[in-house]
Amino acid sequence: MKKLSLFMLLVLVTTISKAQSDIDALLAAGVEDAERFANDYLAPGTDGLMHSMNANWFNSAKVKPLGGFEISVIVNAASVQDEHKMFDLNVADYNNVSFPDSSPSKSVATVLGENDPAIFIEVEYDDPIFGNQTETIELPTGIGDGTANLLPTAFIQGALGIGGGIEVKARFVPKIETEDVSLSMYGAGLQMEFTEWLPADKLLPVAISGLVAYNHIDGEYNLTDSSGVQGENQRIENATNTWLFQLIASTKMPVINFYGGLGYIKGKSESDLLGTYRVTNGFVTSEDIVDPFSVSSEVSSVRGTIGTKLKLGFFRLNAEYHLSDFNAFSLGVNFGFR
Repeated sequence: MKKLSLFMLLVLVTTISKAQSDIDALLAAGVEDAERFANDYLAPGTDGLMHSMNANWFNSAKVKPLGGFEISVIVNAASVQDEHKMFDLNVADYNNVSFPDSSPSKSVATVLGENDPAIFIEVEYDDPIFGNQTETIELPTGIGDGTANLLPTAFIQGALGIGGGIEVKARFVPKIETEDVSLSMYGAGLQMEFTEWLPADKLLPVAISGLVAYNHIDGEYNLTDSSGVQGENQRIENATNTWLFQLIASTKMPVINFYGGLGYIKGKSESDLLGTYRVTNGFVTSEDIVDPFSVSSEVSSVRGTIGTKLKLGFFRLNAEYHLSDFNAFSLGVNFGFR
């Protein structure tokens, strides 16, 4: 499995590709069973990604004045807890899946976990010549401790004051393309300082503002050469969209400041297994399975934020921590004017 740990999406699609040698049997057991497993397997990873990509949208409640700007390089990481690493695979929820030892259910790895020792399942399918058949396959494992239990994201962000207590923000990841992977990300935000509109703004020791921000990720992984399944144009496409609504408060000191707030994250991540797949038993080729399934996960979480910012002329450095379903921390290196 390739190690593309800078962006969690690359980790996700790479881990999926590691499991493709078993897609043949999973699809033979039925698209519905394969889809159910994929959804439970991937959801913790995409949920964590949505939390990670929403860190460090702000480093102060005080917005920039008209013409003030800031350029930032930001690195985030969501923390993976034990409950994110495993899920309960109950064979009663599947049509053609069982455990070799007849267990009714077992705790198995998500994309963030690891099966140690390996866990096997039996899948049943109808062969056009040999009739009912059973095949034993190993369940895919996840990244385990391969990324130190962190889901990282990184991007470039800009902020510009447009006057009237309003600041606009944008962030992006330039399109990354390798032989098998493409990834791009962009986002936009609007921050409004409420205290800027008060007559006694200059006398208040703190600033209070609100933020609305949107993030989008597009990713694709080419599976044709790595799936081990006959077919054409095999790929995974992912689209992730999130919204952040945040209330922010911060101090207004000249060098070191502290900020915090309460926010709400809402998002959806959709992954599509696309292309043509021909499931075989080594002798007989089945009918083509085209665009087998789509899976999705959604987050809807309250989060709390605390952070600090150091300002030395044009140079600023900030660090923050978020408490939510996936705790996250972030570091920003910022260069700004006013």
